[in-house]
Amino acid sequence: MNVRRRLIPGAALAGITSLTLAATSACSSAGATAGNTAKFDVVASFYPMAFLAEQIGGKYVHVTSLTEPGQEPHDLEISARQTAQLQESDAVLYLKNLQPSVDDAVAQSEIKTKIDAASLTALEEHGNEVGGHAAEHDDHEGEEESGKDPHIWLDPVKYAEVAQGVGKAFEKADPDHADAYRKNTAALVAKLDALNTQFAEGLKNTKSKVFITTHAAFGYLAERYGLTEEAINGLDPESEPSAARVKDLEKMARADGVSTVFYETLVSDKTAKTVAKDANLKTDVLDPIEGITAKSRGDDYFQVMESNLKALRTALGTK
Repeated sequence: MNVRRRLIPGAALAGITSLTLAATSACSSAGATAGNTAKFDVVASFYPMAFLAEQIGGKYVHVTSLTEPGQEPHDLEISARQTAQLQESDAVLYLKNLQPSVDDAVAQSEIKTKIDAASLTALEEHGNEVGGHAAEHDDHEGEEESGKDPHIWLDPVKYAEVAQGVGKAFEKADPDHADAYRKNTAALVAKLDALNTQFAEGLKNTKSKVFITTHAAFGYLAERYGLTEEAINGLDPESEPSAARVKDLEKMARADGVSTVFYETLVSDKTAKTVAKDANLKTDVLDPIEGITAKSRGDDYFQVMESNLKALRTALGTK
């Protein structure tokens, strides 16, 4: 499938803030020593996985993230120290094919509980254009970068499916606290269901259904809410677009009433601003939530998703 996502209908944002989960009592760290604690030790590959582990595990887990805040997850290279952390942990939660060095380290480790989030929901193939009228733009199909899209956490429905699978894995691996994991999973899934409703209502009525991003991270989100994502780059956030791709985007922006080129916080905004300037468009942040930093528009997954919804509603023009 080509990666092109259609835009979001406008609806009330009220209530999104209430979706933000209360601060978890789970112990979490980035780069801290994993293993050998009194808790269920979980190594997570990057923020969306760590967030799930914290919310589901609560006070019974110690979570260590392999990806430091501010580090681009795709660029992660596992160190010898981190490999040792993996070996000492009780479980690893990762997303296969997003971070090759993590995949290799997990495959070589002897951890009993290996949880691959990609196996807990259906993945699709996305390129530079996803959703909506992607089929109308087949003239540049040869330039499309395709592959199984790993960005499942940006679709609240898919993220909830993953959460349910993680919860079951925790119950099996640490049965003494299974009741708590089951309860925490149900609470998280309920909040994700509410978030899905807010996005569906908030993006229902918009003037445009097309948005441009630097990196094809929002394919699942676009498909879920009837939008079209046009990505300057493919699934790799640091790949460079061809001149033909940039020209095609400029034509599409005029035809579909696109107002904004979105960029993200963990990679350079240079390409986005160049395309926006050439096409006389605005720029704004649409965060793929691959990590939380001081630049993030929120302190956790739910807060940043709230900011993303507001940004999309503004760019698409709510009615």
